[in-house]
Parts: sequence; C-alpha cells; structure tokens
Amino acid sequence: MTYINHTCATAPSRPTLIAGLTARLAVWKQRRALKVLDDSALEDIGLTRREANAEARRTFWDAPESWRC
Repeated sequence: MTYINHTCATAPSRPTLIAGLTARLAVWKQRRALKVLDDSALEDIGLTRREANAEARRTFWDAPESWRC
C-alpha cells in the first residue's frame, strides 16, 4: 500500500487563525535571517545583497503563492 505523505495532497482546508499567524511569523523570521547573511552565504544560495535586502523589506503578509499549500 502506498501512502502519500504530503501536506498538499488533500483539498486545501481553511487555515486557522493560529496557523496563519504562525506561517506569517515564519516568513518574517526568514526574511530577517536573510538580511543578516554575509555576502559569501548569499552567493552560496544564489542571491545578491540587493536581492536579499529587497526581500527583507517585504512585509510579512506578502508571501508568494508558491510558499503556500
């Protein structure tokens, strides 16, 4: 028997308030972390300082659709 172990395998459910806030907090933390990476770390992930700063300036509710399930 095969099991699908992916959170998007079923129809998307309406997120709870707590889940939505948790996701937004995660986006905010990731953007803050991106802002403080040094240039060699940014180069490792394929970003320039300008791109990292532009992403860090985005608001926490402005997450691309591809980040959502």
